[in-house]
Amino acid sequence: MSKFKALHEQVAEKLIAALEAGTSPFQKPWTDDHTAGFMTPLNPTTGKPYRGMNALWLAMQDRQDPRWMTLKQASFNKWTVEKGAKATLINFVKTTDLQPVLDKKGEKVLDENGKAKMQTVKLENPIITNAWVFNGEQIKGIPDWKEAYEAKQAEQQWSPIEKAEQIVEASKAKIKHGGNQAYYNLTKDFIQLPKKEQFDSAAKYYATLLHELGHWTGAESRLDRPMQGKFGSEDYAREELRAEIASLMIGSEINIGHNFGQHAAYVDSWIKILKDEPFELHKASADAQKIFDFVLDIENKLAQKQEVTAAKTNDNVLNKGDVIPYKNAEYRVLAILKGKTAQMVELNSGNKFKLGPKDGLYSSLVYARNNPVAREAEQMMHYDATKDKVEFSHQMEMAEQEQAPGRGMKR
Repeated sequence: MSKFKALHEQVAEKLIAALEAGTSPFQKPWTDDHTAGFMTPLNPTTGKPYRGMNALWLAMQDRQDPRWMTLKQASFNKWTVEKGAKATLINFVKTTDLQPVLDKKGEKVLDENGKAKMQTVKLENPIITNAWVFNGEQIKGIPDWKEAYEAKQAEQQWSPIEKAEQIVEASKAKIKHGGNQAYYNLTKDFIQLPKKEQFDSAAKYYATLLHELGHWTGAESRLDRPMQGKFGSEDYAREELRAEIASLMIGSEINIGHNFGQHAAYVDSWIKILKDEPFELHKASADAQKIFDFVLDIENKLAQKQEVTAAKTNDNVLNKGDVIPYKNAEYRVLAILKGKTAQMVELNSGNKFKLGPKDGLYSSLVYARNNPVAREAEQMMHYDATKDKVEFSHQMEMAEQEQAPGRGMKR
């Protein structure tokens, strides 16, 4: 009998030890540069993040670099795995397989080189298979991960707070404020939070709100999870584990962080559950991934719908993505907020501001975008007027020099 433990058992054991020591991804403090806390592991060769339990497992490997890949993927990019480096096991669900093309007689079809032609076939029954991956710290020749991360952040057109606001607004979840507790009321379908000013920062407020939004997804009309457990029960703790893992994923994705203080009371319950049922972590991680996908998908679909609608009908308003030169400056529309208010950035200075339809600059930018010829003419007039002003000032200065005693004379 094999002594090799299934991955979910390995992850559960490591997470139990980390929870008991206070060093789990949940309990690590969040920092702006991701040097602590949770950063979603990703595969740099595919550009895709790892999902579910794999994401949690790889994040627990005490590595600063969030990138992971197979030996074959590293070699394809001409990167070299360090001699003696130890690989880390992950699981993935295989839904397709590469199989030879067969003719009517059931024989392999050969290509011009005499090799069997291959095709991708969808499996009727997906299977869980293993893969072994190496971390970026174990690979020579790979670019520095912090430089790649900072470049990606520089391209980001929204702040974490703005993104959180967009996600919450897109969800249409009912949110109430007051008291000292944060929770989701399943019966009446609303989220209860303390007032914003009771939190140390806006980031902690939105991190807590996004955690409760994770619970909100469990309603029957959404992801329909079992959520009948009473406060303090084991079933309640199971749901908290799902929302906590989802909070890590969402917090990392939008760079707003994760507020563990609200949920520290569940640590003992999680340890007990994982000791009794190690496979519960696999199920919780899978549900957390569904929460992540559901929450982010709402906002993405709304943004796409807004873009399509804007492209068709919004000639008289600013649209997300507009870049408009106007009076020696250039403006970009980062997002469209409630009431057609535009989140703007002045590209020359980097200053961000909000602009409403009643603001004079708003209508001027709409006109400048819709009338590029007129805009160019106005800029030329502005240039000529500036040039004439400079020439006139120069002429006046010369006249003053000629009239003033002692000026303009050779020494």
